Amino acid sequence: MDRPRDSQRSTQRAKDRPKAATDDPKTAYLILYNFFSATLWFSILLLTVTTTTSLGPQYLYPYLGDLVKWTQTLAALEIAHSLSGLVRSPVLTTVMQVASRFLLVWGVVDRFPQVAQDERFGGCYAYAGMLAAWSVTEVVRYGYFAMALGWGVEKVPGVVKWARYNGFWVLYPLGIGSECFLIYLAATGPARFINIGGVRVSWGLWVVLGVYVPGSYILFTHMMAQRQKILKGDGGKVKKMK
Repeated sequence: MDRPRDSQRSTQRAKDRPKAATDDPKTAYLILYNFFSATLWFSILLLTVTTTTSLGPQYLYPYLGDLVKWTQTLAALEIAHSLSGLVRSPVLTTVMQVASRFLLVWGVVDRFPQVAQDERFGGCYAYAGMLAAWSVTEVVRYGYFAMALGWGVEKVPGVVKWARYNGFWVLYPLGIGSECFLIYLAATGPARFINIGGVRVSWGLWVVLGVYVPGSYILFTHMMAQRQKILKGDGGKVKKMK
């Protein structure tokens, strides 16, 4: 998740010299990026719901696996945005979030697709939970940023603001729990039989699970602090966002 910041000088300039948001190439790019990303994740959300209800969660990976993988891969741009100063998101937090998802889509699900389709031990349900948490989170997040950049924070619908800074109480535990369970299934299953440089891949996954606890705490407290700033009115105006 990203940290919105104030910019009194940019706000004053906007008041003194009215200017459409799309007149600024950087802002126009960010609006387009956020709108496109929100659209992709909304498609994933709809497909997750329709596929699960009509066929079952075991069919999610065959139907949506590639779309989810490449949509999430697009988020690598967010690291570049943060590093370049295009947005003011903390680099470490951005890298942690993007890297953890890369691990899931490339290192676990793409490498061991049977884990995401497993019915016996519940892997398909964990995959469904992960997609639900990710897609709802990203539709709200990207949608919020696109609207805030295009219209101004004060014109973002209240329900979107509320979802942006309160939804994580439910979505974050659902997402993290689902991710950890998929990693666990891979570590105790197919990853045991694959070695890289004489080291079992499963060992690396166990290390990742150990890192998830402090990493999750850092991200969760970051979101809590972000929410607190907004509730106090410190994040009322946003200059740069993803």
